Order: sequence, then structure tokens, then C-alpha cells
Amino acid sequence: MTSKKPDTTAQQISVLLADDHTIVRQGFRALLEAEQDIVIVGEAATGRQAVQLARKLRPNVAVIDIAMPLLNGLEATRQITREVPSTKVLILSSYDDDEYVHQLGEAGASGYLLKEAAVTNLLSAIREVMKGRACFSTDISKRLLDHYRDTVLKRAPDQARTAKLSCREAEVLQLIAEGKASKQIAAELNLSRKTVENHRQRLMKKLDIHDIANLTRYAIAKGVIASHTPAIAS
Repeated sequence: MTSKKPDTTAQQISVLLADDHTIVRQGFRALLEAEQDIVIVGEAATGRQAVQLARKLRPNVAVIDIAMPLLNGLEATRQITREVPSTKVLILSSYDDDEYVHQLGEAGASGYLLKEAAVTNLLSAIREVMKGRACFSTDISKRLLDHYRDTVLKRAPDQARTAKLSCREAEVLQLIAEGKASKQIAAELNLSRKTVENHRQRLMKKLDIHDIANLTRYAIAKGVIASHTPAIAS
């Protein structure tokens, strides 16, 4: 949904909020709207909607939950930073996981905050990424340094496999893991069913996973979907 944009000044920071829980968005909106230098220009309930609104509204900062339906926060970040490079992406997550941080850093995210710390740190984080600085939760920052050191020496096979997926294949993977049949995926992505099947076969080959159940487990393990997302065989 798009919010009515009020008159702004050069000092104001335009923000897009993306979270699939309405009550969470409302809470963050109330927090941010109390600040004179921040204006909410839009809200999104899915990752795909976040990308669409980022293209349309070109906010200074997009605050995105990592576990989003249709398109997860990681893929949404990749698309936003590629298509709207002027928008800084700040990720909010309940997941305290080094690999998410590493992948989001590669995708172009400017910051990563745990939701439990967001009430305290969100305002300063938005202002920091607006200045071009990286902003991470304190405990994540410490582990991130170690993570990058280790990455130079060795790379986990799963990380390498994830990096080989194209953006479209990653989208198809998420929708498969969310329980969508090929016909539904084709409609969602505006593709032919045959094209969807081709993407499915390619990603299965790249990941060396050849059934829906294990694709879904892989997607959950990699944070592509939240563990509570129901999966239905297509």
C-alpha cells in the first residue's frame, strides 16, 4: 500500500516500511512518525510489493523484514539495490544468524538489526545508513568481523551453492517452498508454466536437490522462508 506523502524538506529522510505483519508496521510507523526528520512514504506487506514501491517511490531508506512472503528480504534487497541504488536497505530480523548477515552484505544491505533491538536502535540506524554508513546490531558486528576473516580462507559449500542461483531461480525456489504449484508460480511471476518448470529443473540441478520436500528444507535452512511457512507439495 502507498501512503500519502506529506510535504517534505531537504532534511527529511523518506522511508519505506516492509513487513508482512500489519501490527509491526503500525508500531514502527508510530515510532518513526514522531520524528520531524523522517517521513513514511509507503508500506509493503510482501517482498515483491517492497521492490515495486521502491521503484515507484525511490525512498532514501527501505526498512525490510527478512522473512517476507512471495519474495524474501534477501532477494528484495538484491533487486532494490540493483534497480534503485539510491535507496539504502536496512534489514530487520528475528534471526540472529551470521550467514544472513554475510549474504545481505553481498546483496548490498546497509544495515542489519535484530527486531528485539529495533525499538531502541531503529531511529539512529536509519540516520546512519542515510549518511552512507553501515549499521549492525552490536553482537552481530563483532561476529561479522570473524565471519569475513573465515570467508577468506574457506567457503561453506551451501554458501557457494546459494550464490549460483539467479534472481529468478531464487524467486522460484521461494514460491515452491511456500507451497505454490507451477501454475500459481507462473501467474505470480508472469511467466509461462514451461518457463517455470525450466527454472525449477535448473535450480534443482544447481543445488543437487531433486524433490519438493528437500527444497523446502533447504529454503528454511537458508532463511529463504521462515520455518513456520506451510509447504504443500505441488
